[in-house]
Formats: sequence, C-alpha cells, structure tokens
Amino acid sequence: MAKTQSKFKKDLRQFFRVFFSRGWVTKLCFGLIIVFVFCALFAPVLTQYTPYEQDLLSMLQGPSAKHLLGTDMLGRDTLTRLLYGARVSLITGLLSSIWAALVGTTLGLISGYFGGWIDTIIMRLTDAMIAIPPLIFTMVLSSIVSGNLLGISVVIGVSIMPSYIRMVNGLVVSLRENDYVVAANLIGQKQSIIMFKHLLPNCFASLIVIFTMNLGTAVMLEATLSYLGVGIVPPTPAWGVMVSEGYKYLFNQPLIAILPGICIMLVVIAFNIVGDALRDALDPRLRGKL
Repeated sequence: MAKTQSKFKKDLRQFFRVFFSRGWVTKLCFGLIIVFVFCALFAPVLTQYTPYEQDLLSMLQGPSAKHLLGTDMLGRDTLTRLLYGARVSLITGLLSSIWAALVGTTLGLISGYFGGWIDTIIMRLTDAMIAIPPLIFTMVLSSIVSGNLLGISVVIGVSIMPSYIRMVNGLVVSLRENDYVVAANLIGQKQSIIMFKHLLPNCFASLIVIFTMNLGTAVMLEATLSYLGVGIVPPTPAWGVMVSEGYKYLFNQPLIAILPGICIMLVVIAFNIVGDALRDALDPRLRGKL
C-alpha cells in the first residue's frame, strides 16, 4: 500500500513538472482558467447588481466608482454582465463537452471493437458530420432548439462529437488485438466489460486532452451562435450576446463589445494551451525525459 502511494506521488510530481515545464505561458493560461471559473462561481458575491438590472438614467456611461466598467445601452452594469456571462459560457462549454465525450466515446468504442458493418455505418456518418463546417452545422441544428442553455449545449456537443469518435475508434482498433484483450475473450468475459474495463482506461489520457481543447471550441461556438442571433437568447448575459449588442455603440461606449470579445479570446487560447500542456504531461515518453 505504501509502495503504491509512493509511486502515485512520484507520478503526480512528474506530471506537474512536465505540465509547467512549458514556461510562463502555460502557467498564465492555467491561472486565467482558474480566474474565469472563480468569477463564474462567485459572480453574485463579486458584484452588487444583477445582470438584468436596468438604470435608464445611466445608459452608455463610462467607467466610474458606481460602475467600474461602465454601463450598456439599457443602463446595465457591464462588469456584472461579464461575470454572469462567464458562467453561461463556461457552463455551456462544459455541458456540451461532457455530452460529446460520453456519446462520442461510446460510439467510438463500439465501432472500433466490433468493426464490420457497425464500424462502417458509424464512421461514415462521422465523416459526413466532419465534412460540414462546425459553424454551419450548429447554426442549422440551433434553429430547431429554443435557444436555451441546455438546447445550445446539446447542439454544440453534437458538432464536436466526431473528434471523440474518431480518436477512440483509432485507439481501440490498435488495442483490440493485444494479448490481454484476447485473453479476456477466451475466458468468456462480456464484451461490454472488455470495452469499458480493459479498453476505455487506455483512452483516458487522450480523452482528457481532447476534452480540454474542445472546451475552448465549445465556448467559441456558443459565442459565435449568440453573436449571430441563433444561440443564447437575450437578455441572458452571454459574451456573444454582449458583443452583438455592443458593436453598434463602439464609438460611444466601446467597452461593451470589446471586453466580452477579449474574454472569449482569452478563454479559447487558455484552454488550447493548457490542453497542449496536458498532452505533454500525460505522454509517458516525455515524462521519462524530464
């Protein structure tokens, strides 16, 4: 038991050493993610206003002691809407990524393990989905849902699902002929146990990496859909909605549109860089060199 704990601690130290070995950029992006998550969780504590609270006598005002980042065209506090917008964007990204990971991983396992006509059907449908640009695909699907957070999350999840299917399918195809899988079949273990107990754990490292990167993709898609008017419906404080509403007032109060745009950019870049660092940290070949 003590030996197992010692090995776990050693592996954990190696993981963090490789993860943060990419320099200050990775550390900065990791810190940004923590800050955005903190703002999303504690938005009601960090501001005295609500995201829907209007003050028509204070429309389009610049930064002041009362409103640190000014107000929008309806007198709503810009900082408050940014904080609550972080909550909407991150929840949408998380829900869509979880949905895509669960369904995509299951389909990838089934197609990779069984092969044959099952693999042909699943992979051809996956190829067809990949052939359609994600933005066009999500715009078409989002016209079916009502624009609520859950519906948009499902739509975005479907659009990023092919990446999970193809990755898991490739890994399972390369693993299913290994000795331990053949032995499990010979002793009569159920196929579901072989897939989820023996094959799936070998996909975890790659799944964590692609999950992290897809979080940024999901946030970008949600913001784009909201900007185009087919995503989260106003007055919900989503960053894409704020950019769409604020670009008309760039000369009067540019912070309304610029700040949520900066937040979107930072979140997407941070998730991609952290995902890249996770890939290195979970690669046993790199862990052995550092």
